[in-house]
Amino acid sequence: MATPSPSPVHPVPRKSVAPPAALDLLAKARSGLAEAAGLPRPNERYATAHLAALRAAAAVLAARGRPEPVNPRRRPRIRSAWEVLPEIAPELTEWSALFASGAARRARAEAGIRDAASSRDADDLVREVAMFVRLVERMLALRPTAAQALPQPRPERPNAG
Repeated sequence: MATPSPSPVHPVPRKSVAPPAALDLLAKARSGLAEAAGLPRPNERYATAHLAALRAAAAVLAARGRPEPVNPRRRPRIRSAWEVLPEIAPELTEWSALFASGAARRARAEAGIRDAASSRDADDLVREVAMFVRLVERMLALRPTAAQALPQPRPERPNAG
């Protein structure tokens, strides 16, 4: 009696298991980051990059989030994504703290307060958000295509400030 030859098993790369809402938020984060990288005014660049980070965080929450138990006697407390993110994805705690610390600056920048963000602040944030978005893509088992390549911040100019 001949033994059957074993069939070769080849691992098939799986597509993302992230829900469509998470994928949509991540696409919006990428788009916002690309927009931020090209904006000339530091306040606009900073605010747009920070919003891109918020959308990437929202993608993680959409993919991993679990609703809090609802107590019918209490109104749920509204919490920012930066407060919730470490509970859902503890590996992103430091990122959450970084972006939470920039929320007030983003609000000032969006309000048009002069010099809310310097050119250096904005460029640094664009770089940090690009790293964060790549990390979120890896977490959600996504691989960016060439068309989705994340932008690099504008090169620094001497005497820019």
